[in-house]
Amino acid sequence: MLANFPHSYARLGLPSIALLATLCIARPIGAAAPPHDGQHDFDFEFGTWKTHISRLVHPLSGSKKWVQLDGTSVVTKIWGGRANMVELEVDGPNGHLEGLSLRLYNPQTHQWSLNYASSRGAAFGQPTVGAFKDGRGVFYDREDLNGKPILVRNVWSDITPSSCRFVQSFSADNGKTWEVNWIATDTRV
Repeated sequence: MLANFPHSYARLGLPSIALLATLCIARPIGAAAPPHDGQHDFDFEFGTWKTHISRLVHPLSGSKKWVQLDGTSVVTKIWGGRANMVELEVDGPNGHLEGLSLRLYNPQTHQWSLNYASSRGAAFGQPTVGAFKDGRGVFYDREDLNGKPILVRNVWSDITPSSCRFVQSFSADNGKTWEVNWIATDTRV
């Protein structure tokens, strides 16, 4: 293989040639890194999951009453991974809950919009928008809760091939403080 390289490069050896090739194609000093193409950031979640949800019954009310729900979450790839659909079905002391999430990737902004609907309301709410960085997905939106404006933050973390964690939090003070109101711990079936 080294016979095709000029004699002086052949003496460098393969690791040095790889370094030289990297230096030749590296971006100029001070140039911005290309944006992360996140269209496959949710690929880890395709398939069927056992989910355990802890839900704060009355968020931002001072209540500390939590309920536990258990069931399944099925994530299906759409458009080659640039979109996906989540079907959630869980049961708890307050009964049965079915949810649907449609996640859409925008290649221009390199962000995802996450759209959720419950079978009780049968309409998508305000989407949360964001992206993954260093294995952690963070998404935000502004909504009204009981007639008051709030911020919503959704975070995916602790992602492994067999488990992941989703936490939703609300803020009534424009992001100074956050109250967790939904924790989902998923384990691959």
